[in-house]
Amino acid sequence: MQQRALKLFRPLALLLLASLTAACSHDRYLFLERAELDQLSQQLYQQQSRLETLTVISQQQFDSLSRAQHFQRKELHDALKEQNEKLDKLRPVRDRILQASAAPNSPEAPGHYQGKLVVGEVEKFYLAVPGLILDARIDSGATTSSLHATNIQRFERDGENWVRFDIQNPQTKENITLERELSRNARILQSSTDGAERRPVVELPFVVGNHRQTAEFTLSDRSHLTYPVLLGRNVLRDVMLIDVGREYVTTLPDTLAQPDEAGDTP
Repeated sequence: MQQRALKLFRPLALLLLASLTAACSHDRYLFLERAELDQLSQQLYQQQSRLETLTVISQQQFDSLSRAQHFQRKELHDALKEQNEKLDKLRPVRDRILQASAAPNSPEAPGHYQGKLVVGEVEKFYLAVPGLILDARIDSGATTSSLHATNIQRFERDGENWVRFDIQNPQTKENITLERELSRNARILQSSTDGAERRPVVELPFVVGNHRQTAEFTLSDRSHLTYPVLLGRNVLRDVMLIDVGREYVTTLPDTLAQPDEAGDTP
């Protein structure tokens, strides 16, 4: 009887021991899960704190950018306003210019076209030194103007090259001797000769119509030609227009220096 009771108690004891062991293992498992959960909670809290910090920083940057854009817009607005005020002040001047450009062109001065003196094929030419009125042929094919001169002599004065020459008074037929500083030498090719001729070039003041100028003239014997003066492109360029179908289009001013009054300035 006692042995049978012992046999029944042993399995019950084993069963009870197994139950206690399983319970302890389950508590240990639950303890490990809580630790990991606390660690995850801590990490989540840290991430949330960082996110809040980044949000604050982003808001500050956004506010700073907004203020900068506001200031830029204000500066641009002020600059545009200042520019408009300047334009308003200049608008009357601009309107006058536009009105002047839109208005019909003012009448040309007599004997002029587009601001240039209109000359014929032949014109009266006033040589300010020595004060003679000569006939001049207008030739746009000639590079440099030319003056009839005789007894051409080169000489030196104060270390500079000069030229002495005679021109004829068309009224009295008397020769007038002039001395001018040599400007340069022109190399002229003649069809009648094989070689080139070196002609002296001097500067002379003159008047054609109401145009006064000092220009270069080559000195040469033009006795075989009709006119003692030839006006070339060095005088015509940007100054005169030629009407080849007319002669003596221009008129010399009434107040011209006489031969004994003439100087270097026309």
